[in-house]
Amino acid sequence: MASSSHRGGDYYGAAPYRSREGLSTRAAGGSDEIQLRIDPVHGELDDEITGLRKQVRQLRNVAQDIESEAKFQNDFINQLQMTLIKAQAGVKNNMRRLNKSIILQGSSHVMHVVLFALVLFFLVYFWSKFLRR
Repeated sequence: MASSSHRGGDYYGAAPYRSREGLSTRAAGGSDEIQLRIDPVHGELDDEITGLRKQVRQLRNVAQDIESEAKFQNDFINQLQMTLIKAQAGVKNNMRRLNKSIILQGSSHVMHVVLFALVLFFLVYFWSKFLRR
C-alpha cells in the first residue's frame, strides 16, 4: 500500500504526462485525488461523443418505431379476436336455429323419406315382375 509520503508531485509513481488522446493527469495539491483534464486541441473525443449521441438518437427512434408497431399490431389482434368472437356467436346462434328447425320439421322429413323408399321398392318389385313375363 502507499504511504502518505507519496503525496508530492507524483501520484503513486505517475508523473504528470500527456497521452496520445489528449488527456493529462496531475495530483491535486496535497490530496490523494487525481485531476483529469481533457485537452481541447484534440477534437477526436468530441467527434466520438457526437457520433455516440447520433447513435443513441437513432436507437431511441428505432425503439419508438418498435413501440408504435407493437401497439398497432396489438390493436389489430384485439380487433381480430373481437371479430372471431362475434363470428363464433353468429355460428352458434345459426346452429341453434338449425337444430330447432330440424327438431320441429324433422319428423315429416323422415316420413317423406320412408314413403319414397316404399314407393321405390314397389316400383322395382313390380318392374321386375313385369320383365319376367
